[in-house]
Amino acid sequence: MKYRSVFDIIGPVMIGPSSSHTAGAARIGRIARLLFGSTPHRAHIEFCGSFAQTYRGHGTDVAIVGGLMDFDTSDPRIKDALTIAKDIGLEISIAVNDSQGEHPNTAWIHLANETRGITVKGISIGGGKIAILETDGFEMNLTGDAWTTLVFHKDHFGMIASVARVLADHRINIGKMEMSRKAKGKDALLIIETDQEVNETVGTEMKRFKDVALVRILPPL
Repeated sequence: MKYRSVFDIIGPVMIGPSSSHTAGAARIGRIARLLFGSTPHRAHIEFCGSFAQTYRGHGTDVAIVGGLMDFDTSDPRIKDALTIAKDIGLEISIAVNDSQGEHPNTAWIHLANETRGITVKGISIGGGKIAILETDGFEMNLTGDAWTTLVFHKDHFGMIASVARVLADHRINIGKMEMSRKAKGKDALLIIETDQEVNETVGTEMKRFKDVALVRILPPL
């Protein structure tokens, strides 16, 4: 693994005893919230492996719920996240998932409101670093380290070129791009990491393309 700074080794400024189980969990929760687009009404969280065994003692549950309410890793409100969630009407349920073959620090998060829902799979890999591996059946490797644009669309020729043209017109450089699709010609997801900020004007231009269902813009965490 390539480290960009000393903070990648010693971990982030955080509330809690463990960068993997607390700071990482908070970041997973924050990205899940960003993917959903707002604070959900309901959240069902399933912990696997080490998360499942130690989530109460290490504060993984309060950290991930804090992340769902957009609390940063250093936010002192994290320790009271379950109470705050109850106060704002965010229903939380937590379960242990004993599925074999999962990363030791895996969380499945199911978010919903009255009209829609989303399922996100995230892992904490140490030092507060995380990866989102799946969103609603789309495979990915989303770290939250860069500006990231996600374009949900129908798979057909020209989509990548059209989206890339919008970024080029705004002088935004692409650092990494990957495509995830459920089947040829079916639902697809374009994931683009960029060197510069992507604002809502760029997202609005992308949304105008035929067969684009949704655009999500995620800032670096």
